Amino acid sequence: MTKPLISLAALIALASPASAQEAAPHPSPNQIVAEAVTEEWVAIAPEDLLVMTLAPAADGAEREVLIQLMPAPFGQNWVKNIRTFARSGWFDDITVNRVQDNYVVQWGDANYDNPESSGRPKALPAALVATTEEDYAVSGDAISLSTLLTDSERDLALEADSYIASDDRTAAVILANGLVDAYAQLSLFYQGWPLASNIGSDEEGEPATVWPIHCYGMVGVGRNLSPDAGTGAELYTVIGHAPRHLDRNIALVGRIVEGMEHLSSLPRGKGQLGFYEDESKRVPILSVCVASDLPQGERPAFEFLSTDSASFARYADARANRRDPFFNVPAGGADICNIPVPVRRILD
Repeated sequence: MTKPLISLAALIALASPASAQEAAPHPSPNQIVAEAVTEEWVAIAPEDLLVMTLAPAADGAEREVLIQLMPAPFGQNWVKNIRTFARSGWFDDITVNRVQDNYVVQWGDANYDNPESSGRPKALPAALVATTEEDYAVSGDAISLSTLLTDSERDLALEADSYIASDDRTAAVILANGLVDAYAQLSLFYQGWPLASNIGSDEEGEPATVWPIHCYGMVGVGRNLSPDAGTGAELYTVIGHAPRHLDRNIALVGRIVEGMEHLSSLPRGKGQLGFYEDESKRVPILSVCVASDLPQGERPAFEFLSTDSASFARYADARANRRDPFFNVPAGGADICNIPVPVRRILD
C-alpha cells in the first residue's frame, strides 16, 4: 500500500478525478525537479559556499569540490571557524587522509589525530570560536518547530505511519515505525536541510530539540573523545549508508553540492579507520576559499529546490512511491536520506 507523502491541504489542492489520475503518466522525480518553476528555487549565498580545490587527477583533470555551509542556528561556531580557516589560508596544502569504505572521507592536517602519522600538527589560527557538545542540537524554539507542525500534524507524527510535506511552510515530516526514523521521533526538512527532532513529547518533559542528520554528502567536524568537540580543522563527508548513530555526537556543518565524485571514488585507506598508511596516497588539497572572496565573475553559483514548495512535495512523493515505467511496486515510503534535496548550478 502506498502512503500519502503530502499534507491534506496540498493533497486537496492537487486532487483530480480518479479517472484523470489513472490516465495521466506518472513523472519521475527528476522530471518533477526539471519542471519546477524558477520561483521555487532558492539561491545559496556565496558566503555560504566553500570552494575546495584538490590536486589534479592522474590524467591531469581538475578536481573541485563545492561545499554549502550550514545555516543558523545549526553549527554556527564551527561554521565561523571554518571560514576563519579558509580565509587565513590554513586549509591550503592539507590532505585527504582517510577514506573508509561505506563510511567517510576525511581531510585536514595529516599530523592531527592520525594514527598513521607522527609529525607535528599545524598551529591553529588565532581567534577561533569555542565549540561545545551542547551545540550539536538546538532548541526546537530556535527554528520555531511549534509553528512548523500543527497540533494535528504533531499527533499524526507520533501515531501514524505516513509522511507529510507542506506546500505553505518549511516543513516535511517523515515518521518512524515503518517509515519511521529509527533515531528520532520525526524527521523534517527545514530551509532545505534534513533534520530530526524529538518534538518534546518525552514523558519526563524533555524540551523539543532539533539536529542535522548524517545523510550522504553531509559534511561534519572531526574530533577526538568527549568533551572535545573539534574546531573545524578536520572535516569529513559521508560516502556510504547514512551513519545516523553519529547524529548529536559529532557536529554537522554543511553538505557537498558538487564534486562529490572526486572524494567518493578515492582509493580506500588500509590503516586504522581507513587512514592511509602510505603518505603518497594522501590527496593534496591545494586551496579552500569562501566563494564570496572570489572575483564576481569567478564565483560559482548554486540554488536548491525549496522544501516548502509544491514541486518538492510532488518530488518527495515520487521518491517514496516510484510509479514511473521502470517500477512495478511502489515502495510506499522513504527514509529522509533517500529524499535528497535537489541542488543545481546556476550557469551564466
